[in-house]
Order: sequence, then structure tokens, then C-alpha cells
Amino acid sequence: MITRIRARFVIGYADGDHCLIPDGELVHDDAEILFVGRDWPGTPDREIDAGHAVISPGFIDLNALADIDHALFDCWPDASRLLGLAWSEQYLHDHGPRFTRAQEKFRREFAISQLIRNGITTMMPIAAETYKEWCEDYQDMADTAEAVEALGIRAYLGPSYRTHVPYTDGTQMLLHRDERKGLEGLDDAVRFIQDYDGAAGGLIRGALLPARIETQTEQTLRLTRQAADDLDVPIRLHAAQGLQENREMIARTGHRSLPHLAEIGFLGERTFIPHAWTLPGHLHMPEELCRPEHGAGGDSIDDLALLAESGTSVIFCPIPSGHYGSAMDSYESYRKRGVRVVIGTDSAPPNMIRALDLAMTMTKTLTGRGPAAQPHDLFRSATLDPARALGREDLGRLAPGAQADYFVMDLTGTHVGPHADPVRTLVMNGDGRDITRVVVAGRTIVEDGEILTVDDGDYRPRAQEFLDQYIASHTVSDHAGRSLEELQPPSFPIR
Repeated sequence: MITRIRARFVIGYADGDHCLIPDGELVHDDAEILFVGRDWPGTPDREIDAGHAVISPGFIDLNALADIDHALFDCWPDASRLLGLAWSEQYLHDHGPRFTRAQEKFRREFAISQLIRNGITTMMPIAAETYKEWCEDYQDMADTAEAVEALGIRAYLGPSYRTHVPYTDGTQMLLHRDERKGLEGLDDAVRFIQDYDGAAGGLIRGALLPARIETQTEQTLRLTRQAADDLDVPIRLHAAQGLQENREMIARTGHRSLPHLAEIGFLGERTFIPHAWTLPGHLHMPEELCRPEHGAGGDSIDDLALLAESGTSVIFCPIPSGHYGSAMDSYESYRKRGVRVVIGTDSAPPNMIRALDLAMTMTKTLTGRGPAAQPHDLFRSATLDPARALGREDLGRLAPGAQADYFVMDLTGTHVGPHADPVRTLVMNGDGRDITRVVVAGRTIVEDGEILTVDDGDYRPRAQEFLDQYIASHTVSDHAGRSLEELQPPSFPIR
């Protein structure tokens, strides 16, 4: 079937970059784009007039929350209550998973449905491990793959794994080590990729997604790099995202996180580091963590240069950064140093348009420069740049031969107001809720703002039930055995 869709604006692609086509049209078959421009001479099987709207390439989110978000209960507590949300030492040695397999599969379905609604057509998942017995496993990711195929999104999948889990003795956070479990998790991840890479008609690709750096040993990191090279898949590793993490890595290896990764040969093309904000020169980086690092030749090590020279990409997630009181200093400065920065959501709702606006606002505030973080650069960071980082010239653009992955954003909402340049209007005035149509590989999965591929009529109450159980379960793992009212008091007294 050949579809032609028209709109007031189409964000096309020419001469190596996006371009704007006023009163344009997009023509595609069941998988690929055939034409972008005006006045296609053929006869389509289906005509769609999107009206006063923008047709945009789908967003690529490489730190996409595939879970029920925890920020609602852990981004505001004081230190005492935060320790209460961690595993106690007793719970560490005597617990199982907090949810059934059916519940965990549902939370994937719900989260992916939210990603789709926000125009995200390619995802790489991130989820909490605090309610797992240890970490993700093969079966969890197989269930995720089933949800991906049913909902119709494109995804880079692999179960997370770790050799350490955080816990508390009631005064501080500690790490419990079991390298065997981490190595078994890596084996699970390799087996999953071998079984699922190319599944769902090519919508599913494999990726190695180890948990944060301080929960890995040098052996699992080296083996991950080797497995990624052998399997030809991307890697994502959370690193340089916290002060305590860097202190731990210096104590363990003698290096900050990024120099350690460089030393063991972990950095490289198709390698993604979410957040990466704790490095020398950052406004929150204490002096004791900024001591000079030196390479084998005695030269001083520059953390940003390590990222740029290796081709490693940083995933900037402005929404959770804002929620947890951190910021990359800055999107603009990293890019000027040659670091590829891509935008992720890592939040619920996964509103990529809001993330782009917040990234712009954060950067302008940090730099004090009005021209900083231009909307067109941010838009590339959610489309072309992540596609290129993945080695996918068929994603992130609307051009003949590319995958037919796109969304339509309505410009007629009263909250949008009058439009100027469509990309600036999208970033500054738009919202994920303005997205009315989403298409992946030529298949319409959202129409008139509603998901077509699954029945999501009961998703909201089921998600609420999951979150309520999630929050209540902390009374079991709290080192002090506090009640839910003590750990999670309401904002105002309940009368």
C-alpha cells in the first residue's frame, strides 16, 4: 500500500541535513519512504491531509524509560528518607522479586505506549533494578520484545546486568559484590542478542546494556566491549553521572570513570554514555575529584577529549537532570569540543519535545547566552545524530530510501498559539500531547492521538496499581522499618 500524507510543513532531508518543505508531502509504502517534496506524480492507495501540522522524522530515544517512573517518590526526599528507599542489609540477603512476571511485562507495555504517544519511534530501554531479585534477565527482555512487536515501535534491546548491588547499613550507601551473577547476566545478554537480533521484521536489534559503571567489575566491562565487537552491536553504560560514583571508581581503580573506561579500551563508536556530567570543569565537581589524570605517556588526560576522540556519544537527559538537581555544563560546550550529544527522555511521561525545550533552557541559563542551544541543533540531537551514532543512515530523516518512521504534530492547539519557524515552534511551544499520528516502518500505530496496535483501555488503572505497590514495598526493605507515611508523607496534611 502506498500512502501520501500532506501537511503545512514537512521536515525533509537534503544535502546531508534536515530541510523545511512548506505545504509538502511524504509518500511511503509499507516500510520505506518513496518521495518527500511536492507534487508526487504517482497515484497513492491512501491519501491523508494532516492540515495545519508538522510532519517530522520520529524521535530516537536511546535512554528511554521502559518502566513506571520512580522520580515521583525519590527525587525530593531528604537523605534519611532516601536511605529508606535503598535495600537494607537484611533485605539484600533475604528477598525475591517484588512483582510477578505478568506485572513486570505490563509495566513494559505501558511505558512503551507512552514513548509511542510522544513521537518516539526508536527506543533503547532503561528501567529500575531496585524491585528485581538481582537485575534484569533473559525472560524479562523476551517479554519486552513481545511488547515491542505488539505495539510496533523500533527498539534496541538487551537485558541489563551487574556485578554489584547498592544497599545501606542505615548510615551510608554500600556495594555488595557478586561477580558470578554479573557474568551470568552478560551471558544472558549475549544469548538474547543471538536469539532476537532482527526479530519483529527487523524492528528489534540487539544492544549490550550493562548497569552503571560502579556496579561492574573491570572484567565485565572488558568482556562487554569484546562481545559488542564480536556481535557488532552498540553499548550503553551509565558513567560519570554522580560524585559518589567517581569517588568509588578512584578508590577502586585510581581513575575517574571516563579515564578508566579509556584505559581499558571501552570507549568507541556506537558506545553511549548517559549523563556524563561529573568531570573536571563542571560547576558541581569538587576539587578532590578533579586531580590531574595522566596517560601512559605522562600527558594530562582531558575527559571530554576522550569522548570526542573515541567517537563515544553522550546521552543528555534534561528532564531527570532537572528533577535530581544536576546539569550538563553544557550541551553547547560538549558539542564545541567535538562530542556527539544526543537527547534522551529517561522520564515519565517521556515527552521528548519537553526535553528539547528544557535542554535549551538549561544551556542558556548555564552559559548566559541567548543564542546557545539552537532549536535546530537540539532537533538534530533527537533525530539525525542518534541515527548516525547507531550507524543507521535509514533512520532520523525523511528521505527516499529511509525507513517510514515519522510523526505528525498538530499546530492548531490554542496553547501552541501562532507559529513562526516550525522547528522553533515545535521545541518552544509544542508538547508531546500535540502529536496526533505516529508511523513506524510504514505502519500507523497512533492515529488521532490513540494507539491502534493494542487495547490500552485499562492501562491507566493498572499503572496506578503498579506504582502504589512499588511505593508501598519500600516499607519492607527500609533499614529502619518505617511506615509508608514516614517514608512518603503527603505534600500537605490529609484532612
